[in-house]
Amino acid sequence: MNREETTRRVVALGFFDGVHIGHGALLRRVGEVAASLGAVPSAVTFDTHPTNLILKTPMPLLTSPLDRADLMRRYYGIRDVIVARFDERMMHMPWQEFVSDYLVKEHGAVHLVAGHDFHFGYKGEGNPERLEAMCRELGVGCDIIPKVEQDHITVSSTYIRTLIAQGEMERANQFLGHPHTLTDTVAHGKKLGSTLGFPTVNLRFQPGVLVPAHGVYATKVTFENGESHPAVTNVGVRPTVDDGDRVTVEGYILDFNGDLYGKMVRMEFYKYLRGERKFNSLEELRDEVMRNAEQTRTYFADH
Repeated sequence: MNREETTRRVVALGFFDGVHIGHGALLRRVGEVAASLGAVPSAVTFDTHPTNLILKTPMPLLTSPLDRADLMRRYYGIRDVIVARFDERMMHMPWQEFVSDYLVKEHGAVHLVAGHDFHFGYKGEGNPERLEAMCRELGVGCDIIPKVEQDHITVSSTYIRTLIAQGEMERANQFLGHPHTLTDTVAHGKKLGSTLGFPTVNLRFQPGVLVPAHGVYATKVTFENGESHPAVTNVGVRPTVDDGDRVTVEGYILDFNGDLYGKMVRMEFYKYLRGERKFNSLEELRDEVMRNAEQTRTYFADH
């Protein structure tokens, strides 16, 4: 008997890009029901945003599948994140089959939780009303969660993308309910930090993930062992030292000296400090980074 046949799951349904506070309402409900039923708190997300395949329009995402799963686990205690392949088969699957075969038979769903605007199945014909009716037929529990508002604005990934693209990181984080996050393996850069007298880590956004407004941010970097440090991070093309247009994420980790190459780190973005600009000399750049380091220390001391 395989694992799916023996595991009973309470499953949240959605794409969960960014895992914002609206998603949090679903995920918290999953935790409550799972605890009462002795089932595994789970969520189904997709490897590709459905609009990418349906409309052939790339949707820049807030989070990679890795970060989405990690945020659900860390903030909401979701133990099992099922990343479904959104391919032609999934796109053409009738909504009834998605519920009865994929969720209930294949993944052992005993209770489903969805948002008020969740559409699924071929041509998005599945909706909350149909989901509730089908769950009643199958003897599966179902909760539909109403929209969540903050500052009289409906919380949505679309709105948060706009904020992050404009560098409004603090406001974006209020709607996310946690810092905007990038997890990646540290890559080799141009060793510029060492030349300037401070070591840096080089990360990159996965293809298809939204790049925040170019500029310098107060961030926090957490290592695999849980150790965490403030950092000054530049997102952009480094105009003082590079002539290219390749976007890099370069973080100067405060009060840390060690080798992180090849290690996985999590970077959390807290505050936009300044726009990216070209300096006349490396000394001028270094002085500005030191000033940004003080701003970052002050920010975290105050928060």
